[in-house]
Amino acid sequence: MDSTKRTAIITGAARGIGREIAVSFYKNGYNVVMNYAGNDEAAGETIRLCKETGGEGRIISVKGDVSKEDTAKSLVDAAMDEFGSIDVVVNNAGITKDTLMAMMKTDDFDRVIDVNLRGAFLLTKMAARPMMKKRYGRIINISSVVGVHGNAGQVNYAASKAGLIGMTKSIAKELAGRNITANAVAPGMIATDMTDAMSDNAKEQIKNSIPAGRLGTPEDIANAALFLADEKSGYITGQVLLVDGGMGM
Repeated sequence: MDSTKRTAIITGAARGIGREIAVSFYKNGYNVVMNYAGNDEAAGETIRLCKETGGEGRIISVKGDVSKEDTAKSLVDAAMDEFGSIDVVVNNAGITKDTLMAMMKTDDFDRVIDVNLRGAFLLTKMAARPMMKKRYGRIINISSVVGVHGNAGQVNYAASKAGLIGMTKSIAKELAGRNITANAVAPGMIATDMTDAMSDNAKEQIKNSIPAGRLGTPEDIANAALFLADEKSGYITGQVLLVDGGMGM
């Protein structure tokens, strides 16, 4: 059991933003408990990239669907068994099933809500117990500008991300007295595998709509999460940090 370092649980860490958050936390000395849904190869790549940074912590992985209580329990148990504490939770796992509302299947609405919102609730609820006992914690929910402004064709995704914001603010009020903060990060258009599949023309149009003049990177989001996880951010809670290059102004 290693109790000398901070320990972070990060969901959806096999690729994209979640992978970059895991790598950044590991590089900065955290023990990392990474969750992934099913891609063993991608999870192994995240672990490899973490270890390449030369970070002094340790990383373990837990495979599972975050919308299931058993997965949340496994993540909490793994963190406590291996490292003796849970200091940071980053609820990043998320999926999309986009289409216009009139054509959206009820199952697709439910599945997005289950993974993106229910999953964050389950893990936060279970991780809050050791945090409250320790009287220290940082809860960081990865929302989206879509949860702030909405977006056509993403009723389910927008609802899940807006729900994360409401949940963040409620948790912040409940746990502030135990020295536990809860904040949300709302990424804008981030360069990931999904945006790589877009046409150059579509990417250029989006870029031109962003005051910063570029798409965001996963590292931009990881930097925001690191800031909110730091002990020095202890007087910041219940906030939504838009990391969008000014897109939402």
